[in-house]
Amino acid sequence: MTTQRTRPRAARTESPSRRGRRTWDQPWSTPILILEPGPTVDGGRWPAKRVVGEDCVIGADILREGQDALAARLRWRAPGERAWGSAPMEYDADRDRWTGVLRPDRPGRWLFTIEAWAEPFASWRAELERWLAAGEDVELDLAEGAELVERSARRARGEARRTLADAAALLRDARAAAGARAAAALDPALERLATAHAHRVDFTRLEPALPLLVDRERARFAAWYELFPRSHARERGRHGTFADASWQLPRLSRLGFDVVYLPPIHPIGVTNRKGRDNRLRAAPGDPGSPWAIGGEEGGHTAVHPDLGTLEDFDRFRRSAEELGLEVALDYALQCSPDHPWLRDHPDWFFVRADGSIRHAQNPPKKYEDIVPLNFRCRDRAALWQACLEVLLFWIGRGVRTFRVDNPHTKPFAFWEWMLGEVRREHPDVVFLSEAFTRPKRMRALAKLGFAQSYTYFTWRNTAAELREYFTELTTPPVSDYLRPNLFVNTPDILHEYLQAGGRAAFRARLLLAATLSPLYGVYSGFELCESLPREPGSEEYLHSEKYELRPRDWEAPGNLNGDLAALNRIRRGNPALRLLDNLTFLHSETPEILFYRKSAPGNELLVAVNTDPRRLQHGFVHVPVEELGLAAGERYAVEDLLTGERFEWRGARNYVRLDPAERVGHVFRVLLPPGGAGVGRAAVRPGGDAAAGGAGPRGAGRGDGGPPPGDGRDR
Repeated sequence: MTTQRTRPRAARTESPSRRGRRTWDQPWSTPILILEPGPTVDGGRWPAKRVVGEDCVIGADILREGQDALAARLRWRAPGERAWGSAPMEYDADRDRWTGVLRPDRPGRWLFTIEAWAEPFASWRAELERWLAAGEDVELDLAEGAELVERSARRARGEARRTLADAAALLRDARAAAGARAAAALDPALERLATAHAHRVDFTRLEPALPLLVDRERARFAAWYELFPRSHARERGRHGTFADASWQLPRLSRLGFDVVYLPPIHPIGVTNRKGRDNRLRAAPGDPGSPWAIGGEEGGHTAVHPDLGTLEDFDRFRRSAEELGLEVALDYALQCSPDHPWLRDHPDWFFVRADGSIRHAQNPPKKYEDIVPLNFRCRDRAALWQACLEVLLFWIGRGVRTFRVDNPHTKPFAFWEWMLGEVRREHPDVVFLSEAFTRPKRMRALAKLGFAQSYTYFTWRNTAAELREYFTELTTPPVSDYLRPNLFVNTPDILHEYLQAGGRAAFRARLLLAATLSPLYGVYSGFELCESLPREPGSEEYLHSEKYELRPRDWEAPGNLNGDLAALNRIRRGNPALRLLDNLTFLHSETPEILFYRKSAPGNELLVAVNTDPRRLQHGFVHVPVEELGLAAGERYAVEDLLTGERFEWRGARNYVRLDPAERVGHVFRVLLPPGGAGVGRAAVRPGGDAAAGGAGPRGAGRGDGGPPPGDGRDR
C-alpha cells in the first residue's frame, strides 16, 4: 500500500536561459505557481471519478508576478497508452482560474497534469496597445517587439520564417509609416505566428501527474432491482430456479430497470442454519440464509443446486442482457461452517482459545450460521488470491457488476489491492459498496475505488434531513469520488417511515430516490408496499425473505408498478436526472415540502415532494427565475412529467398543493419559452394515480387558482 504524500507538490520548470529542463528543490522557487489543481481527492492520493464520455473540467490557479501574459494546457494519458494528449486551457478572469476539458473515451485509470508558461510577445503586445492609446512614443517598444519576433523566426521554418522575418523588419523600419508599423505589431495573425514558434519561457509542469478513475456510464446512472431467484417458482411452494426467475425479466424490463441484483446464489450450509424469522433452529425444508455461503456442493464459485447449474445461470444472464438488463451478483466474503475452505484452509479463519472457529457477531447480534475470514492471517497472500479468483471466475462468466457485502469489515489494504488487480484487466467492472457504517469509513471505501456506495438515505426522511444530507453528497469534494446508490429498502432494512406511513410513504420515498441521485435501487416487495416488521421497533421484515421463500402477486391491488415505470421513463428521457452534482435545493415556505432543481443544458427540472405521508401540505415554492433566464414577473409554463399536465406559472413564487392520498409530488419540466397553446389548467387523468404526481400548482386542478380560502397564508 502506498504511503501518504507529506511533502508539498513541486512543479517542474524550464530555465529561460537554456532549452533543457531542471527540477527545483523548493516549490517556492518555481517562477510560475500551479495551485489548487482539481478535481483531486486528498491532494491526489486517490483518484477523482468520472464516466466515459463525460466532460471532466480540470482547473487550477496559475500565478506569476506582475502583469505578464500566461498560457497553459491540459495534458492527459489514457489507460494503456504511452503518448500524452493535450488541449488548451482557458482563463476565467472573474474566477481568476484556468480550466480545460478532458472527455475520456474508455474506462480505466487516467493521468492528467497541467503545463504553464509565460508568453512575452502577448505581454509586449498588450503593453504596446496601451502606450498607443495614450499617445506615447513607442519607437523603443517596437524595437523590443522586433527582437521577440526575430527570436520566433529563428525557431520557425519555411514560409512561417519568412513571414516573421518580414514582420520584424517592418517593426524596426523607422522610415515606414507609423500606422503601418502599429497595425503590423497589433495584427492577431502575427501574435499567433510569433507565439506558435516562441520559446516557452519559465515552462512549468505540475508533477507528479494526478489520477482520474473513469468508469462506464452504468456506474453513474442505473435503476437497480433486487430479487431472490428462489422465490420465483411458477408453482407456489417450490424452490425457484434461474429458469423460473427468467420469467420476471420482461416485467422488470417493462418497468424500466437497468440492473437485476441477485443475493448470493451459492450453496447454503446446513450447520447452524437459521430458520424462519431468524430462528436459531431451522425446520425441515427451511432454505436458510443465502449469505451462509458454502456446503458440500461447493463454495463461492458454485451455484445452489436447487437454482440450477452454472449453464442455467449463463442462460439467465443472457436473457437479461437481451432485454437490456445487467445482472449484478453479491460478493460476500464469508462462509458457512460447511464451506470447503474450512476443511482445506482452517488457518484462514479466526481460531478461538478452545480451538473452535469463531462465528460472525455484532454484539448483541450473533450469526451462528456464518464464520468470518481472517484477512490478516499468516497465509493471507493465499487467502487474498483465492478471493480475487472468485471475482475473476464470475467475470469470466460475463458478470460486470458486483454488490459487495460489508466491505468495511475487511482491511482497506485488501480492497485497494483487490480493486486495483481487477481493474488492471477489467476496467469496466462496477463495484457497489454495501457499508452501513460511520461516514468516514464509507467515504474511505469510495476513495479506495468502489464505484457506488450505499448511503444513509433510508434514515433521512424529513425535508430538513434530506436537504442537509444531499447537500453534503452532491458537493465537492465528496461528489468527486462517492456516487450514492439510494436503495429505498433492503432485505435488512424496513424503516419506521415505511412501516407507519402507508402507501403514500412508499410513493414519496420512491420519487425522492429516483430524482435525487442518478443511482437508486428497489428490493422486491417494495412495489407491493410490504411494511410489516418482525416486531415493534424492529427494522427486520416479518417473514423475511432472507430465511424463507416469498412468492408474490406482482399485480396485487395498490401496487406501485405505475410509479416505477413512469419514474424510470422520466429518468431515461431527462439528462438532468443522469447527473449528481447538479442538484440545487430551493426555498419552500412549507417545511414539509422539499423543493429542488435538477439542471442540464436544455433540460430544467423542478421537483416538489411532500415528505409528510399522512397530511396534505400546501404552500408556495420559490423558482430561481433569473437563473432560468426569465424576468421577475414573466409567465412561463411547466409540465408535470408524471401526469402530462401543463400549467402556467409567473415569477418566482408559485403555489403547490400535495395531498398524499392523491399525489405525493411533482416532477416539473420548465418549458422555455412558454408553451403558449395548451398551457394552463389541464384535466387530471382518470384515476389520478398513474404515478407519484398530480395537479396542484397555482391554477392547476382548482377553480380558485390558489390556496384554500381562510388558511391564513399570504399569497
